[in-house]
Amino acid sequence: MKSELISVIVPVHNGQAYLENCIDSLAGQSYDNLEILIVNDGSTDRTGEICAGLQEKYGNIVVFTLADQGVSAARNYAIEQSKGAYVTFVDADDRLCPGMLQHLYERITATDSDLAGCRFRTWSTEEAWKSIRQSMEQGDGVPAAEDASAGMPDADERESVKSEHLYDSRQYLKESILRDNCRCWSKLYRRQLIDKVRFREGLTVGEDMLFLVDILPYLHKAVETAYPGYGYYQNPGGVMQRPFTPSYMDQIRCWEMAQEKILKIDETLRPQTAAKIITGVMLTASKIALCTAQERRKAKDYLTQCQRKLQQQMQVPGNAAYLPKGYQLKASLFCHLPRLYICLYRILQAVKRSGK
Repeated sequence: MKSELISVIVPVHNGQAYLENCIDSLAGQSYDNLEILIVNDGSTDRTGEICAGLQEKYGNIVVFTLADQGVSAARNYAIEQSKGAYVTFVDADDRLCPGMLQHLYERITATDSDLAGCRFRTWSTEEAWKSIRQSMEQGDGVPAAEDASAGMPDADERESVKSEHLYDSRQYLKESILRDNCRCWSKLYRRQLIDKVRFREGLTVGEDMLFLVDILPYLHKAVETAYPGYGYYQNPGGVMQRPFTPSYMDQIRCWEMAQEKILKIDETLRPQTAAKIITGVMLTASKIALCTAQERRKAKDYLTQCQRKLQQQMQVPGNAAYLPKGYQLKASLFCHLPRLYICLYRILQAVKRSGK
């Protein structure tokens, strides 16, 4: 019996350097009943030409072109056009290990889940990706370390990749989303789960997490496995690596919107959501701190917003228990002495750079 169709959605903007390798990794999946939907979203480089070549090379690729509407709009458009019983999302600079979609399909059907997710491995060089592939092909399930001094995985590590956790909707919120499994990729979704949900458009940081929060009312069961099948490229030009722009405030806005929905589900999660907003504020404030003096003056209103939002969330009892290490001290300093925090942060980063 022929396996069910999986729709693989790949939004791309100016991806000439990496799109072809991404699509080749999809074409090399052991699960072969795929439709690949590439959405060329306003690219100004050779991405369009590469898309045309890939469509000619592979018979299961459909290419759509949008006028730079953003990644959420691109994903939403592709969802509407897709035909699969299952849907997955892949970023155009990432790659999949050959067995990933087969593994997720087997787990989602075997557990009768609405969503199946797996872990990811970060890579930044072709050598690192080759090491990941080789280890997966050898059946370890644990990619060889980039640093040889880290040694080979032991038996416990090999066994751990076979583990999985089943969650109901509320457990998935508490044990997965609020523990930083906020990515829409590295997951396989039943179409019924996302039929009534779309990505929030106009956001550039945090839209993945909001999508997962938005599907919670329709999620009955999810399975997350330790299988490390998704290859996440540490892109130096990625959103999180760029200098501060106003859109960077999205990571705060998204968690504020998520907090509103989450507290309707479970009011006791206020400390956890407060910690997420505090973390977003501090990441944003740190980005502003690294701006030039002139840029910081232009960003003064954003810095003021950060301080105000931080003060609100710092008043939530119990938030400190959910903050990353060191964040409580940094947040307290920025909350009461923002100029001093900016100055000290700049000095610390300068010292780190000089020590490289």
